[in-house]
Amino acid sequence: MIQHRHITSRLGLALGVCLALAGPPLSAQETPTENNGADGPSLMERGMELFFEGLRREMEPTLEEAARLLSEVGPSMRSFLAEMGPALAEIADQVEDWSVYEMPEILPNGDIIIRRKDPKPEPAPDPQPDDSIEL
Repeated sequence: MIQHRHITSRLGLALGVCLALAGPPLSAQETPTENNGADGPSLMERGMELFFEGLRREMEPTLEEAARLLSEVGPSMRSFLAEMGPALAEIADQVEDWSVYEMPEILPNGDIIIRRKDPKPEPAPDPQPDDSIEL
């Protein structure tokens, strides 16, 4: 579930950037000195257009792969969350700190084990007044 959230948030971020880049570029208000009084985009605007066009082209294969992955995984994830969602929510309510657990391990039989990390060693008890240490 944690990995699913991480993947989903990364896909959402990538799709958001793609949508922002796919739209027309935002332009600032021009003053006659920005483009020497000529009609058309300033050098800064043209540079930004070229930058975003190049970025969009670079991201296109990744975004197509993300869309394909989402179309393949989406239906199975929906059914998984419908079946397991309540149980996972109950577990999440019981666990106070996920950092004390190892990454989940999938056994050959399909069981999933989430082991607790080795506990911190208990501190040594304070010496009692009747205990003496010879030097």
